[in-house]
Amino acid sequence: MSASPLTAPTATIGSFTAEAFAAHLAGLPPLPAWWIARKRAAYEKFAALPLPVRTDESWRFSSFGTLTLDGFDVPTVAATAVPHAPIGIKKAAKLVFANGRLFSREALAPELAARGVIVDTLQHALVKHEALVREHLLAQPPKLGSAKFLALHEAFLADGAFVYVPRDVQLELPIGIFSYALGATAAVFPHTLVVTGENARVSVVEYFGSSDDTHAQFAAGANDLYAHHGAQISYIGKQDWSHRALSFQSNSTVVRRDARVQALNLHLGARQARHESLSQLSAPGAFSEMLALTVAETGQEFDQRTLQIHQAPNTKSDLLYKNALRGTARTIFSVLIVVDPDAQKTDAYQSNRNLMLSDDAEANSLPGLEIQANDVRCTHGATSSRIDPEQEFYLQSRGIAKEAADELLTFGFFEEVLNRLASDDLHEALRDLIRTKFKK
Repeated sequence: MSASPLTAPTATIGSFTAEAFAAHLAGLPPLPAWWIARKRAAYEKFAALPLPVRTDESWRFSSFGTLTLDGFDVPTVAATAVPHAPIGIKKAAKLVFANGRLFSREALAPELAARGVIVDTLQHALVKHEALVREHLLAQPPKLGSAKFLALHEAFLADGAFVYVPRDVQLELPIGIFSYALGATAAVFPHTLVVTGENARVSVVEYFGSSDDTHAQFAAGANDLYAHHGAQISYIGKQDWSHRALSFQSNSTVVRRDARVQALNLHLGARQARHESLSQLSAPGAFSEMLALTVAETGQEFDQRTLQIHQAPNTKSDLLYKNALRGTARTIFSVLIVVDPDAQKTDAYQSNRNLMLSDDAEANSLPGLEIQANDVRCTHGATSSRIDPEQEFYLQSRGIAKEAADELLTFGFFEEVLNRLASDDLHEALRDLIRTKFKK
């Protein structure tokens, strides 16, 4: 028999006790009864599930000695100030969250709102757009090993971003969403839900950051991207939590007929970060492009788990993850392509490439295929290599210091991914964020 939330072992729930959950519920505004019931069920699931152990295949190569739920607090006081939003591009609208609460916003242009575009908080959307939210919010069950942490996210999710673009509406400028963790020991649970109608188009840029790079914080975030028939979604997530933070992020994408989703995640912050991405291609003509860039340095571990599920014929997915590792950094990359029996003519690709900037860095790659159809094209691969000493010598012989030379060569390594972005402004904004990592 599983333990109840009142009797669950302390190590299993850590700081996220039944009392903390009750206080969280008490601080919420009036919300639909079904959502509160889901949150209660999620907390019971979280408390009952054990922490991952070394024998769990979905946590292979992960570090467990530093995996803890103790020492964190769910903030109950609204923030009075947040860091300056660091993405200097024009936006159609912006939402800024601090410790799980809306801090500020820049509203949509009236003409976009008149066409039915919605950029709002989840709290408001749960009341004003209940049917849409209920259908799509956390609709996909966890499949990559972090069921406990996703249940914790659902239980303590206070607020987040809701973006809806109706049929045939296409936004030229991106939506900006910023989530900050403020204060030592802060625990945050950011969430973004993006839903598009048929033939709609939207870009979303999301930034996760801390007010101080030395705070030990906890983040359990998630997002849901739903692309209806013929729709296009471009999503860019930029993770720059404190270098002492413990981070879990679960992303779920559903791509319908002739729809296209491009998701690029930039990983810079956190002490230990696990990022799970599920892409579900559920109708003919669906295309999912899954991209990631990571700059890992001493003391950091980035654990990346992905799943591409092809459920219909004539679908395509393309995954490219690139990691640059410095010092004693560690990365784990575990990816699986699943092709269902009816998904003939699937075209799926996955690749992980690691640039080792140190002899002490460690990169683990576990690509895999599970194919149940007989007319498919699926390829996968992983490589790890050091900087070409001749290239490094060439730059140093021209007066460029080793650190600067490594930075230039890393940008050259990353360009293959960055060049896939359609927006030059976003391309340059990502370069600027990566550049800050080399300056630390």
